Amino acid sequence: MKQTATFISTYSADTFGVCSALFELGGMVVMHDPSGCNSTYTTHDEPRWFDMDSQIYISGLTEMDAILGNDQRLIKDITETALLQKPAFICIVASQIPALIGCDLQAAARMVEKNTGIRTFCLPTNSMHYYALGVYLALEAMAKLIIKDYPRSAAATGKHKRINVLGLTPLDFSVNGCDKSICGWLEENGFSVISRWAMGSTLEELQDSHQADVNLVVSYGGLGAARVMEKEWGIPYVVGIPFGGMKKRLLQRLEPSCQEPSSICAYLPSTTTPHDSSLENRVLLIGESVFSCSLAAALEEEYRRPVQVICPVETEEALLRPGDMRATDETELEPLFSDASVLIADPLYRPICPSNVKFIELPHEGFSGRLYRKYIPNLMESFHDLKIDE
Repeated sequence: MKQTATFISTYSADTFGVCSALFELGGMVVMHDPSGCNSTYTTHDEPRWFDMDSQIYISGLTEMDAILGNDQRLIKDITETALLQKPAFICIVASQIPALIGCDLQAAARMVEKNTGIRTFCLPTNSMHYYALGVYLALEAMAKLIIKDYPRSAAATGKHKRINVLGLTPLDFSVNGCDKSICGWLEENGFSVISRWAMGSTLEELQDSHQADVNLVVSYGGLGAARVMEKEWGIPYVVGIPFGGMKKRLLQRLEPSCQEPSSICAYLPSTTTPHDSSLENRVLLIGESVFSCSLAAALEEEYRRPVQVICPVETEEALLRPGDMRATDETELEPLFSDASVLIADPLYRPICPSNVKFIELPHEGFSGRLYRKYIPNLMESFHDLKIDE
């Protein structure tokens, strides 16, 4: 019962992370599910749904399909739709039921590709993991597909300041202009943005990624694609988001990276006293690892107070700073919250925040969906409005 959510919500599922990452790229994404996943994704987690077209479909899995293993209907429906819509690629992902009954989506993908002549792949989702993993898997898969068309010899050469931004989706950055602010900041500092993976760029622009000299990874979701590009094209990557004092640190890392390959988190190490649970006036910040660690580093530099990050979704230890941690369940989070003086979190965490802890609302699209969307700040522009000492 440890994973039972009594008071707080849950984060967007891995299937939704896939849909979000691939939404603007002209492909077809098929969620193999009875029906509920698509309505939840489009109405709560996808702010672009009413502003642009995208081929996000549900398979309409029936009880008899599940019992009898009628994969032929799935293959037939995808094939017929793809021949009509002519997507750039097809991605098939599973929700809980297909994952539990062992649907062979790899075989289905091969059959669809044979029937349509359109590149088709599946990803190992099950709707039991969080969106961050789905974004990671989707962008990594797109990098592998693109690299097939642009081998190592096509990678960029020379000493230029061309850059890809990896890991941009509304689930972490909403649609408040933060993605444009990040790219605008890069351009102001002499960088030419080749592509944004995958918010604000077309598939054709992603296919030009091999021209870049360095990659900026702005979420865990972009890390897989960064590693593929580093291995195949020799493009180094830097991890971090330019909030507040992080801007200077990122520039220091990005400039040398254009000259000499290196892979590093720009927000490491911490700028203040190492984290210790016994420290007074400790600030807790809960959210996606790269976003939260970058913000925590900027807040520590601004206020000279220790800020500890709790990451509730998938990430890697290498993306966390010393003292930061992963925790998801209410039973893990409540004791941690009680030891803090300030908690910065999505408003839906308020029910488990002790009354004596100052609560600063920072809505997160991947957690509360559309509920607080209009209150999500663009911290690239309003970082100094996030005051933890008042």
